[in-house]
Amino acid sequence: MRHLIATLALGPILMAQGRHVRRTVPELPEPEGPRSGIAGSGPLLRLLVVGDSAAAGVGAATQDEALSGQLAVALAPTFRLHWKLLAFTGATTADMLDRLRREAAERFDVVVTSLGVNDVTGSRSLATWRRQQEELVELLAARFGARLILLSGLPPMHRFPALPQPLRWYLGSRARDFDRVLAEVAARRPGCEFLAPGHEMMDASAMGGDGFHPGPPIYALWARAAARRIDNCTQEKP
Repeated sequence: MRHLIATLALGPILMAQGRHVRRTVPELPEPEGPRSGIAGSGPLLRLLVVGDSAAAGVGAATQDEALSGQLAVALAPTFRLHWKLLAFTGATTADMLDRLRREAAERFDVVVTSLGVNDVTGSRSLATWRRQQEELVELLAARFGARLILLSGLPPMHRFPALPQPLRWYLGSRARDFDRVLAEVAARRPGCEFLAPGHEMMDASAMGGDGFHPGPPIYALWARAAARRIDNCTQEKP
């Protein structure tokens, strides 16, 4: 309800600020580097990272500094890791569902997702977000055999330097609501967990040069959080 009231009251301002952000915020490229690989030694672990520009590593100079690269490094001492990155800038949950349905079926033990920012900015409703995330979890389990799915929480958009007020407040408030729903989706599905990457612990200096995407320090924190959860969950399984 508060978002409806805010939209009605601030609609023209929010639209103008949105257009200004799109014109002025630099469009950073997805970093160069491998999007699949094999690393480490130990029990076999097949990992898939899926999502939007954050999953694709925007804000980092190379994939080695991005989420998938740093996660591979964190897991390699424990596992014989086969990993793959499937991500692209601008991806919404609906976009990723479509892409995964067209992707050749492979088996993965663990999937880490990064979705939501484009759903928030695209005015997706909470009900649609919940339904599509539930569909995503079911697809990853049924088509790709995922035994553990980590749904990464949304970043703190209320702290994004690239966003002026009141747009920053508005999107940040929506992102917190989306985060709450995402945690509920994870809690209701066996083999699915909500992953709080720890963005809140980082200040603006840790972000990418556009003030909108993570920088390498945030990717490192996120990768360590995911690796700890994967280690713990795989040790718990028989």
